[in-house]
Amino acid sequence: MRFDGILFFPVTPFDRAGAIEHTLLAEHVATGIAAGAGGVFPACGTGEYHALTSAEATAVVRTAVAAVAGAVPVVAGAGGPLGHALEVARGAADAGADALLVLPPYLVGAPQAGLVAYVEAVAAASDLPVIVYHRANAQFTPDSVRRLLENPKVVGFKDGVGDIGTAQLIVRAVAESGRDDFALFNGLLTAELTQAAYRGIGMPLYSSAAFAMIPEVAGAHYRAYVDGDEARRLALLDGFYAPLVALRDETPGFGVSLVKAGLRLSGLPVGSVRAPLVDPTPEQEARLAAILDAGRALL
Repeated sequence: MRFDGILFFPVTPFDRAGAIEHTLLAEHVATGIAAGAGGVFPACGTGEYHALTSAEATAVVRTAVAAVAGAVPVVAGAGGPLGHALEVARGAADAGADALLVLPPYLVGAPQAGLVAYVEAVAAASDLPVIVYHRANAQFTPDSVRRLLENPKVVGFKDGVGDIGTAQLIVRAVAESGRDDFALFNGLLTAELTQAAYRGIGMPLYSSAAFAMIPEVAGAHYRAYVDGDEARRLALLDGFYAPLVALRDETPGFGVSLVKAGLRLSGLPVGSVRAPLVDPTPEQEARLAAILDAGRALL
């Protein structure tokens, strides 16, 4: 699967009663496409996959697919309890997604053979290809990735761990396999902060939660990154991303909560996060507003 541009993980908007606001979701996705997204990943981490029913996840994907209208690939989340993951995978296929991002299984630890079997079970649930999300209780060794590379339906790897040595060995395993259809990308929180290192080991793509709330700044970073404009890239890191990460790290789950708050500050009423995540306090939201203003001033 080929991606050309920044990888966009939209939020899932909720109304005051907690129901999904599909009109706002379509607007949100269309804005990301207009801003240059190279792929759209609905109902994934930033989209609060953990808090969606299978029916809601399918509906989110269907709305995103309609809004994207074939412009870029749409990759839907599928993970958690195996039965739920299989149901969501089939729903995403029915909704018109192009691929699945296989999120970690629910709670339990597992040996490598079990993690490989989990990915292969999700891959077998539909005709869609899958991207493996290396994170939390689903951390794959280079040998496990080699096993998965033998399955043509496994077409990508997203690193959410941050172990550069392991990531480098996985990049080399992909190269040794001869697969030229395999996408590798940095999926750490606020990946802009680490992407220079990931580019150095051969992972040129990255996901951007910031793109969901402030696409003009995230897009400026991406252009500086692609063009090799290090002065511009570092100015954005120092003036916007570093303060954002400092605020993000104050409260667990703020990788999602701040994005929704940023969208609300920009005038898109996407609602609150669902439990167990929490919204920022008024003081934190005021600091976020100042960080967003500082980012825009850099443009």
